[in-house]
Amino acid sequence: MRPASVGFHCPDDVAAGARTVRASRTTVGARIIQSPPYVTMALAALSIAGYLATGLQKPGTLRDPTGSARFVKWQLFPPKVHDGAYYQLLTSGFLHLSPLHIAANMVSLAFVGPFLETQLGRWRFLAVYLLATLGGGAAVYAFGFRLTATAGASGAIFGLLGIALVLVRKVGLDLQWLVGTLVLNFVITFSVPGISSWGHIGGFVTGVLAGVAVGGLPSSRDRVPTHLQVAGLGGVLALVIVVVAVRTATW
Repeated sequence: MRPASVGFHCPDDVAAGARTVRASRTTVGARIIQSPPYVTMALAALSIAGYLATGLQKPGTLRDPTGSARFVKWQLFPPKVHDGAYYQLLTSGFLHLSPLHIAANMVSLAFVGPFLETQLGRWRFLAVYLLATLGGGAAVYAFGFRLTATAGASGAIFGLLGIALVLVRKVGLDLQWLVGTLVLNFVITFSVPGISSWGHIGGFVTGVLAGVAVGGLPSSRDRVPTHLQVAGLGGVLALVIVVVAVRTATW
């Protein structure tokens, strides 16, 4: 028995009662949990690990890791993807070109990631992040310059902003703030030389599609069943694969 505010409680009865209480869930069906954003932390750790693994390998440096053999192998270089290195569509999203590059992306991830992980749940959040990484890479491969190599987590970050835009009302975000953030980021994308605009566009569009798959249309108030969410995310992945396959076939 355990002492309580009124009398005593039997631990077995308390446990049995807890099992009958339905866990609170978010608007997309994710169970509300009070724990650190482990997925966001893991993704940041992978990006930092990728930066160190390339920057500490000669002739790369932490100021410029692009010269290392690992960076050359893992970056997204369209001719290599065409020759079968499709893994670059994913690995390139965990590489960065400089201390400023990784710092900017990790700050952005820390800014938006924990909240979305809480609202989406861990598996949805991870799925959207990886899909946006692939979608950004697929857009670069399909529509970008053939001989331009790219790297960075920006496509995934834009994907998170895309799904946030679709779910803005359902998760309680401020629409003006979100639109302002998106406008600012796209202005930077198209005005600063050297930024992979197709990677950002592809990641954003993938995030929007993932948002519809998970939460339905912005005007919908009904929760999308979990099995349809899984099917919808699978459909987004299939679309990314089709884009890559068509580009390879028409190279």
